[in-house]
Amino acid sequence: MCKGVAITGMGAISAIGNNVQENYEALVSGKLGISRVSKIDTVHKNDIMVGEIGMTNTQLKVKLGIAEETAVSRTALLAMLSAEEAVSQAGITDINDCETGLISGTTVGGMDQSEKYYFEYFETDEHWGHINGLHAGDSTQKLADHLGISESFVSTISTACSSAANAIMLGARMIKSGQLDRVIVGGTDSLCKFTINGFKTLMILSDTYNTPFDDNRKGLNLGEAAAYLVLESDEIVKRDQKKVLGYVKGYGNANDAFHQTASSENGDGAVLAMEKALKVSGLTPSDIDYINAHGTATPNNDLSEGRSLLRIFGDKVPEFSSTKAFTGHTLAVAGGIEAVYSVLALQNNVIYPNLNFTTPMKEFELLPQTTVKQKELHHVLSNSFGFGGNCSTLIFSKEA
Repeated sequence: MCKGVAITGMGAISAIGNNVQENYEALVSGKLGISRVSKIDTVHKNDIMVGEIGMTNTQLKVKLGIAEETAVSRTALLAMLSAEEAVSQAGITDINDCETGLISGTTVGGMDQSEKYYFEYFETDEHWGHINGLHAGDSTQKLADHLGISESFVSTISTACSSAANAIMLGARMIKSGQLDRVIVGGTDSLCKFTINGFKTLMILSDTYNTPFDDNRKGLNLGEAAAYLVLESDEIVKRDQKKVLGYVKGYGNANDAFHQTASSENGDGAVLAMEKALKVSGLTPSDIDYINAHGTATPNNDLSEGRSLLRIFGDKVPEFSSTKAFTGHTLAVAGGIEAVYSVLALQNNVIYPNLNFTTPMKEFELLPQTTVKQKELHHVLSNSFGFGGNCSTLIFSKEA
């Protein structure tokens, strides 16, 4: 049994940066990635705000050395770029020098391209590659092929907004149990009309900047992103004398079975997930130094999550903030991009600001951290809650 699950590499691309360093600099400088829709031809472009990545698909292909005519979705391209960064930071030159797996989360899959060519489906097979790339597993397989992962464990998780968090959890469990020596975990999602229309129908999109945990919150801003971490066993870290960025210390998943698209009002699933993560980690609530909250800025989530924090931490809730005011809600990637942010917080002993907060919620007296704060951090808890009641919590620590 492996004692610790070490994080040796990270990669990220989002609306606030094309790599990990750019993301961190934006977080501590207050740089927003939220704007009006500019890259998608949607009738809602003037009604909502989103977190778009600046690079076009063509630019991504050029950077990745992929021919323009290759049928590959934006979701897969974003995954390739961020996973490349993670593998590079981990100093991996031979991806198959040990039992290496890939677990990737996504919700939208290749929809950005398949919706584009949908109406041609019965008339021509010219764009069959894009139509066939619709399913969630396509981006994972293309990423595995791009990285050169062969004859090992490759899997896709699609549990809505907890997808990447669950990918990290499964990867950590497989490292601990000895099934894998190394695993690349995270998630990827691109913006598309399908997602925009779906969330518009749910009436939870904001027409302005999202305001997590604010009493006047109006809803979320959708965002696109990809983020991956390299997890490695004690043996591989020792063998290659790896620099460790942090550890996956605890993890928990639960389902509150309350509603298809809403969390229970008292945060039952969130409470169970946090309790499980704390039990796995061997930590107590008082050990947590900072909480990266799910904080979607929807009326339901922030009320439910706030109540769950009070149930776990009582009147001693640690400093907490949501980073979704920076990036938007990146759906399947949320647990992955915020895992990267959590490890960066540990490395730099910094708590990120919960932007746009002005008015405390009337239901309780919880106040998020609204400015950048330096504080010695040892354990960071990160929440990710998805549709269908799928709730996940991860705990990241400096020591195994």
